[in-house]
Amino acid sequence: MMAVTWILFGVLSFVCFNVSLQDEICSNPSVTSNIYTTTDGMILSDIAFVAELVVTCQNGVKDLALYADVDGVTIPAMKSLDNNKYQVSWTEVPKKVHDAVRILRMYDEEGYSALRKVQRSGEDTSSITPLFTVTINHQGTYQGPWVQSELIAVLLAVFLWYLAYSTKSRIQS
Repeated sequence: MMAVTWILFGVLSFVCFNVSLQDEICSNPSVTSNIYTTTDGMILSDIAFVAELVVTCQNGVKDLALYADVDGVTIPAMKSLDNNKYQVSWTEVPKKVHDAVRILRMYDEEGYSALRKVQRSGEDTSSITPLFTVTINHQGTYQGPWVQSELIAVLLAVFLWYLAYSTKSRIQS
């Protein structure tokens, strides 16, 4: 009799837990993004991409667990202490990053589990619809001037030496 009571309690708890989770699905999210990418490739070994997101759900859901997919790499979004602010960041090697547009596909827990399932089976991930997307426009990385200042200084010194030497030769002759 006690075992039946515990089984019934477990089933009821499971049903109540699933019903409470169904309320946690974000419907029609409104997203405001603030994007930052590093552009100075002369002093950095990696280019950083940072996306700060403010996500507001139409049904008022907060405390979402969000995951980002960038070019097939999944990154968890860090949630700030404020319930609807998130940050996603990653780095890439400057030689791989040129003028590019990155699409940040954001998934909730349900979408993330579907994405992982498709990735494990080796299928195309485009069939999984993200919760929302954010476009990141990277303007390119500054790799320095085309001509280094040291080269200009050496060429100017050689030119001045030639000018002085030829003037000296003219005066002596």
